[in-house]
Amino acid sequence: MRRKRTDNPDETVPEIVNVEKARQRTFDRAVNLLTYKPRSVNELRQRLLEKDWTNRAIVDEVIEKLSYYGYLDDLQFAKSYAASQIRQKPVGKRVLKQKLAQKKLDKETVDEALERALEETPEDEIIDRAIEKRLRLKGRPETREDAKKFYDYLLRQGFSYELVSDKMRALAARDFDEEE
Repeated sequence: MRRKRTDNPDETVPEIVNVEKARQRTFDRAVNLLTYKPRSVNELRQRLLEKDWTNRAIVDEVIEKLSYYGYLDDLQFAKSYAASQIRQKPVGKRVLKQKLAQKKLDKETVDEALERALEETPEDEIIDRAIEKRLRLKGRPETREDAKKFYDYLLRQGFSYELVSDKMRALAARDFDEEE
């Protein structure tokens, strides 16, 4: 059983006896990790550094090589991740931004990816899908308390206050028109 490297900075980095073998092994592991799912550069770096048989210099070389070949691209990763999140579950810009930040992507990359993802599917369409889904599951809000829960749900999904307010007013007006 192999021991994972600890994050203790006092621990010395092990001396690598066969650098070429370690480089090839690190490259193979990186390709293997990327076959399971796309990853950001920092995510891959962190996973590669968990192993004792490599060091930061070798990992940096491997990441540079993978970037050169086009297997690692943070912007492309962020765009596809944001688009898939929007397709899977209707969430707002704020939640998408948080999820992309958890992937340790820089702010400019996150902003550009969000901009492109929201160009393809505007936030208005996404919140409409979220509202339809919630109405299917819970039905129309009957009481003031139900309406507040609905409102809070949309805010928790990452939609802006203004957008949620507008949509809730439109929903209430539509309900009022149906009653008459």
